Amino acid sequence: MTQKDQQQLGKTLWNIADTLRGAMNADDFRDYMLSFLFLRYLSFNYEEAAKKELGKDYPGDTANAVMAKLKVKTPLEIWYSENDADVVEFEKQMRRKVHYVIKPKFLWSNITELARTQSDALLETLHNGFEYIETESFESVFKGLFSEINLYSEKLGKTQTDKNKKLCTIIQKIAEGVAAFSADSDTLGDAYEYLIGEFAAGSGKKAGEFYTPQQISTILSEIVTLDSQEPKTGKKMKLDKVLDFACGSGSLLLNVRKRMKESGGSIGKIYGQEKNITTYNLARMNMLLHGMKDTEFEIFHGDTLENHWDILKEMNPGKKMEFDAIVANPPFRLRWEPNERLGEDFRFKDYGLAPKSAADFAFLLHGFHFLAKEGTMAIILPHGVLFRGGAEERIRTKLLKENSIDTIIGLPPNLFYSTGIPVCILVLKKCKKQDDVLFINAAEQYKPGKRQNSLEEEHIGKIIETYQFRPEHIEKYARRVSMEEIEKNGYNLNISRYVSTSEDEVRIDLKSVNKELKSINERIKENTDKHNEFLKELGLDPI
Repeated sequence: MTQKDQQQLGKTLWNIADTLRGAMNADDFRDYMLSFLFLRYLSFNYEEAAKKELGKDYPGDTANAVMAKLKVKTPLEIWYSENDADVVEFEKQMRRKVHYVIKPKFLWSNITELARTQSDALLETLHNGFEYIETESFESVFKGLFSEINLYSEKLGKTQTDKNKKLCTIIQKIAEGVAAFSADSDTLGDAYEYLIGEFAAGSGKKAGEFYTPQQISTILSEIVTLDSQEPKTGKKMKLDKVLDFACGSGSLLLNVRKRMKESGGSIGKIYGQEKNITTYNLARMNMLLHGMKDTEFEIFHGDTLENHWDILKEMNPGKKMEFDAIVANPPFRLRWEPNERLGEDFRFKDYGLAPKSAADFAFLLHGFHFLAKEGTMAIILPHGVLFRGGAEERIRTKLLKENSIDTIIGLPPNLFYSTGIPVCILVLKKCKKQDDVLFINAAEQYKPGKRQNSLEEEHIGKIIETYQFRPEHIEKYARRVSMEEIEKNGYNLNISRYVSTSEDEVRIDLKSVNKELKSINERIKENTDKHNEFLKELGLDPI
């Protein structure tokens, strides 16, 4: 399926969502819509694998009239009922091949048939199906995956009948919308991403909790997949571990995976951490929807700054988890509670604690601690981290003296749903060769929009190319700045100090201007005298 078709599916589903949600909050409806899309993907994938596994024994050509007589709604349900002794072995094979199992009655094809016939059993079947997927479908327990979806919410209707009817309508419309499109992971995965973006736009500032716009995600992904020491040599062929410690819906991690696959490379395992429970569930669904097996990723629900994740608590340097690539778009200027215990924390001890008013550097130091020696970290932060004083200045100075800050990229304003302020990308490394910092001032290069600005392919390409080939100087755009110059500026990294986009003042030749003014005055006097001669002849007062 072409990218155009994938986008069309996203638009089709978004139009359905926009029509059906009525007075329901966009965030609430998002959870229903995306969960049903997720169920559709799991079901289709499972049924296709079942056809291959069962071969000619799969009763796919059973007539609808026969299924109605047998009181079943899917071919797989017929096979289950006629081969009870073989079900355990069959499901064992399915777990080995597709890594999960779904009972026939919980498959999307059965759910849509219940919706089509307006069955009273729909709501209860959905509830039981979601519970089964959370606790039994996968070897890894996806507990709480659908915890934010309340099928008994009054937002769906006041009575049980009303709720069931509303769900029937939603499911029928989704089924009709996706019927003409492929159900492969790339197609539905991209549609899922498109919907997340549209719901993010509708959610405004709250959207920053779960979504990084794709254009910015692409920049970070391209940077961390390039060779760390010599980016100009191209992409790495293998990333063993990739981390996003504030992963939202997981779009950044998936973008890194996509870039690696496109270049013929591979990723060992993806790791993400997310504090918001709704967003955490979105991320887990997003991974599976993009065709990832449950063994290929690990998403943890917990507080990054408090470091709740056990795998990141190892004190022994030899056993410490390290990541080849780290990407992050943490919440900007988050207020937090630094204390004496955190002051002794191995992540912050050598640098000091970020101020209470802004945890930006706390997030940065968390990620940097777990960066592998040959790895690259790219993090989105507000511009304030580049020049604010106090504790932030001390942290910034130490990072610069250690030669850990590789590149600073200034982005245009109003690119995010969550804030209109301009932000920057900091690229950090522990294996940096150059003793300078590359500054890229891309703040003026964007496509203006009514609600939000955007980056075109040429803008994105220019940023990535400049980072990759690290030129000495590009007029009004980029410059490699020596540590001596940065030190002279008090370790202030304000981008405009080093790469200004302002136009040079036009030099004015005062002698020439004075001569011109003198000539003008002489012409004025000459013409005024002539005019007064005419006025005198007419008997009028001169001017």
